[in-house]
Order: sequence, then structure tokens, then C-alpha cells
Amino acid sequence: MNADEIYGRIQNALERAGRKDKTAFVAVSKTRTVEEMQEAEKFSCIDFFGENRVQEAEAKRKIYGASRLRWRLIGHLQGNKARKAVELFDSIDSIDSVDLAVRVDRIAGELGKVMPVLIEVNTSGEASKSGIDREDFSELADKILTLSNLRLEGLMTVGPITDSEREIAAAFASLRELSEQARVQTGLTLPVLSMGMSGDFEIAIREGSTMVRIGTLLFGQRDYTKH
Repeated sequence: MNADEIYGRIQNALERAGRKDKTAFVAVSKTRTVEEMQEAEKFSCIDFFGENRVQEAEAKRKIYGASRLRWRLIGHLQGNKARKAVELFDSIDSIDSVDLAVRVDRIAGELGKVMPVLIEVNTSGEASKSGIDREDFSELADKILTLSNLRLEGLMTVGPITDSEREIAAAFASLRELSEQARVQTGLTLPVLSMGMSGDFEIAIREGSTMVRIGTLLFGQRDYTKH
């Protein structure tokens, strides 16, 4: 499926939800070649690239050249990769602990940057998922407010692995509700609600997503034997 077709589905989902706002389109480019990414960039409806691994993104950026798209880190960030992540990415969407937030803030300050970030929340309760537990969110959000080199722009989650639309919708609704609470708590607008991937983005849009992350639907199935 090409990007314009996916964008059409995004727009249709917004219309069905009675929404007049926009949902950003992140092309999830992990395991994809630079050539595939350059082809994707030709579609004006794509807003960002989303990479999961710092090392892979570093290799790509060395050969990619100029890009109109900003690059977002959407995968789990290990503390020892934080400096490289701050250097490479335009946003880190997977802040999931106070320690990581403090580290990224310190490095951003050393590099003279203010780093846009999202807090990743584990809304499904699945042990395999990254993200801070919902009950620990407030502490992390409060801490980020004290860090002058981070700019908190919103929240991110990954939906549960299930065929139950009810369970998927509940996880996304949980993030939306947490975002609404966080706006009151922080006084920030927190415009980004990043949730929804190839298999569930239309449910996510119905539940309020302002940013979807599409990989398989855009590029096709991944061949992990090459990585």
C-alpha cells in the first residue's frame, strides 16, 4: 500500500471520529534501506521517520543526506546510547524513567540543545512492552518540568498484542485520559498523543491519536534475517 492510500485511511478515520484536527504520519523505517526511505520521503503526506535503534539510525544518517523529514526515536533508549540519540534525533519519544530523563537533559545541555520528548507509557500491562507504568507517570512528568533542556510534548504508547478491538481501544483510551490529566498537572498543551501502528491505527485515531506510526503497511513485511 502506498503512502497516499494510508493517508486516505487516516483522513477517513478522522472523519468517522468527527475530528477536524490532523494526525501526523510517522514512517517507521527500522530495518528498511536508505533507498526505501528516500522513496517514502517523496510522499508529501509523510511527516516524520521513526527509528527504533540508535546504532541503525546512525549508520543511515551518515549516508542519507539532506532530508525534509525530522527523525524521531520511537524505540526503547538505553542510557549508554543517550548521547548519540541526542546528537542524531530531532525528538526522543520513549522517555520512560526519571534516570533517563535526567541523563538526556544533561547531555542536551552539554550539546546546546533543547530536546523535544514524549513519555512512553505501558498502557497494556504487558511485560514485553517498554514504557513507564501509569501510576509512575506523574512523578516522571513533574521531574521533566524541572529539566530545562527537555521540552515535554506529549505521550506515546504501543497497543496490546490481541485481536480484541475492545482491549486495544481501552489501552488507547487510557493514554488519552492520562494525557488529559497531565495537561492539568503540568499546565502544558501536550499536543502529541502518539499511538496506533499498521494494525490498529484507525482504532487509535478514534480514541484521539494525533500521531500514528506506520511501518509494515507502508513498506511491506520486514526481513529480519538481514539485520
